[in-house]
Amino acid sequence: MKPKRAGAIARFLAEPALARLLGALDGDGEETRIVGGAVRNLLLGEPASDVDLATTALPEETMRRGRAAGFKAVPTGIEHGTVTLVAEGAGFEVTTLRSDVETDGRRAKVAFGRDFTADAVRRDFTINALGLSRDGTIHDYCGGLDDLKHRRVRFIGDAGTRIREDYLRILRFFRFHARYGAGEPDRQGLGACIAGRAGLAGLSRERVRAELMKLLVAPGVIGTLRAMAGAGLIVPVIGGVPHLARFSGVGDADPIVRLAALAVLVSEDAARLRERLRLSNTELDRIERIARALEALGGGERLPSLERLRQVAGQAGRDAATAALALLTASAGEETRADARNLAARLELTPPFLPGGHELMARGIPAGPWVGRLLDEARRLWIEAGAPAGLEAQLAFLDRAVAAQRPLIVMPPFSTTPT
Repeated sequence: MKPKRAGAIARFLAEPALARLLGALDGDGEETRIVGGAVRNLLLGEPASDVDLATTALPEETMRRGRAAGFKAVPTGIEHGTVTLVAEGAGFEVTTLRSDVETDGRRAKVAFGRDFTADAVRRDFTINALGLSRDGTIHDYCGGLDDLKHRRVRFIGDAGTRIREDYLRILRFFRFHARYGAGEPDRQGLGACIAGRAGLAGLSRERVRAELMKLLVAPGVIGTLRAMAGAGLIVPVIGGVPHLARFSGVGDADPIVRLAALAVLVSEDAARLRERLRLSNTELDRIERIARALEALGGGERLPSLERLRQVAGQAGRDAATAALALLTASAGEETRADARNLAARLELTPPFLPGGHELMARGIPAGPWVGRLLDEARRLWIEAGAPAGLEAQLAFLDRAVAAQRPLIVMPPFSTTPT
């Protein structure tokens, strides 16, 4: 091991909360090791943020020892042997060593054990099966160190078997390759993913969404998506044809913008993604607004005018208009993309339109659909005039809109009280 890595591991193991936890769990007939992603990242010189531990102790003993050492014990997944121990703002997942008794492609029945090798070989990829003892010893039962050195992402053992245990591993294979791999995906793994792709249909949409969002922002996502497309593994996830050329030209690291770049042309695409991925309300709102902006700005061979971009921003939101502009020019030449960035920068300098419903009520306009229509018309007039700043200047456009539409506004009837 390189001295720099050894020093990082020593500092990691000396962190107060972790050192105290290992001191409590490791020893007196039981052994506890750090496992998985934290070990992988330490060896790569990257931050080890999520720290998971594997132990020979049963969950009840883990909780007893944790509490005795001052940790709060939470039985987060005790039926699978997992408890979370919390202290000093840090949480550690500790799982009893186990082996799979039965799997159905989504979940597993497990049996607890005391064999670190058996626990390691049930994991997904070799680089995720590394262990780290309290004394700094690295344990590698699956060839993970060599794969990490050569930036390979390989399933442990038979790839098809690993996938049938949990079909989400198909997406994890590509996500981890995009994050840690180099070159083409492992051939055996790719072939197993193709053979098992029908299993994706049985996964919960929330789990698929979570993996896809992580994949979309991984460093090697462009090449990985091309490999997935060639294997027919994108359409089953997004439910439509991927727009890879456009995705490749989008530099925005926002996962929602990247999802829109990959899968959205029109508003119907947003509705499809909502069903496919169980998007949150906030995510759906952003995707829908980007779709509306794409529809409003698309269809022309030239960049929109600043006035047109401001109008679309008023309807769909400034963030959606900027994202749509980036998507529409993602496959264009560098000169066009530079012009689009300058146009977006000018949009950002546009002052906010300040009048709202309160100002309309002060002008005698009743609550109802007229409020939104009048504000839209006032904003349109304001933009045509160059979008001047300041409430007083902008109220003039509100007055013009009200004056033009007042004869058409249906006022609510006055109530009468019998005498």
